[in-house]
Amino acid sequence: MHDMEARHIIEALRSGVPSRAVGSYFTEARPKLTEKMDRALKLTSREGKSHGMIIKGRYGEGKTHLLNTVVSMAHAENMVVSMIPLSKETPLNRFHLVYQRLMQNTYLPRRNQPGFMDQVDSRLKDTEFANDLLFFVNTELQRNRIAYLLKAYINEERTEEKMKMQADFEGDFLSDAAVKKAYRENFKTPAKFTESFVKTKHTMDYFRFISYMFERMGYNGWVILFDEAELTGRLGKKQRMAAYENMAEFLINPVMSSVFTLFAFTDSYDDDVIEGKHDFDILEELYPDSPQPIQSILNMILKAPSLIPLSNKEIHDILEGIIELHGKAYDWQPQVSTDLLACRISGAGYLLRTRLRAAIEYLDQKYQYGDDNEVSSGKLDEEDIVSLDMIDES
Repeated sequence: MHDMEARHIIEALRSGVPSRAVGSYFTEARPKLTEKMDRALKLTSREGKSHGMIIKGRYGEGKTHLLNTVVSMAHAENMVVSMIPLSKETPLNRFHLVYQRLMQNTYLPRRNQPGFMDQVDSRLKDTEFANDLLFFVNTELQRNRIAYLLKAYINEERTEEKMKMQADFEGDFLSDAAVKKAYRENFKTPAKFTESFVKTKHTMDYFRFISYMFERMGYNGWVILFDEAELTGRLGKKQRMAAYENMAEFLINPVMSSVFTLFAFTDSYDDDVIEGKHDFDILEELYPDSPQPIQSILNMILKAPSLIPLSNKEIHDILEGIIELHGKAYDWQPQVSTDLLACRISGAGYLLRTRLRAAIEYLDQKYQYGDDNEVSSGKLDEEDIVSLDMIDES
């Protein structure tokens, strides 16, 4: 009988694509770093304060796997998780795009699919819950746009209009005129904004609201994970400084409720970007009178812990798990020792993901053919070549 969960993990490892399932199964590598993260998660969930950290590692050495492990740890703590890679389409200097992408990739505990607004709608039927949210947006946010939007959303009965407002909470922002129209249609009175909403400047109001809402929904916090943060280095100097400022919103005196944020960079970011592109000089040029908090962010990146290569014991433990999973996935008993498998993959390159893929390919071969034959290249002698003339003559 095939174990479908085991097969899913094996297929993910074979493809090299990071997987939450892989992260939840292989949680014991790099125990010191995972223990540090576990303490930070527990501190966030128990005290209600926000925390954050930065990690670095070489390409292919398990940064994304570590983030997926954090996903499992966070869900075990009853925390909501959002995880995205930064990219050209989602650069850190454009906060509104980051928010929208995070909303599209937000997972509630014990849920395999992203999304949370269905749970919000269910909870808003509770008058006490709705009033708590309304009190928060009226008293704690710098602008009152979300207060008008939330009140209209709670009162709205037309499905199409409600969906438009729901999309706003998820990052597809309505114009101020559309929010005012929705409020006026529901309450017959005009909405008076304290200031116009500028999505490139005011998106943090939404982060604050969502973090408080998750807390009031009974979750122990919100974990936000940013992978491939090194792509920030491809931005122009002003855009890069703006990205560091946005990082500071999460890591330096964060104003959100019970949020743990983690950024993953490559090891080379220090030399290639901070030193190579003279970020400290640019900071002094653009912010001569107020270098904080960007200076603190740059120092945090420089001092961030790096993922050291796995020890032989850790690699053997992972290989032992892969052998067991492969047997469950395809309903067989691999007669392969971890020492033999480690030897077989020793020449597969330095990238961890490449070596693990080689281990699975070896087990695939054993399962399909029952032998240890290896595909190799050799010299082809002239007499081995069959010509078309020889075929015709036959």
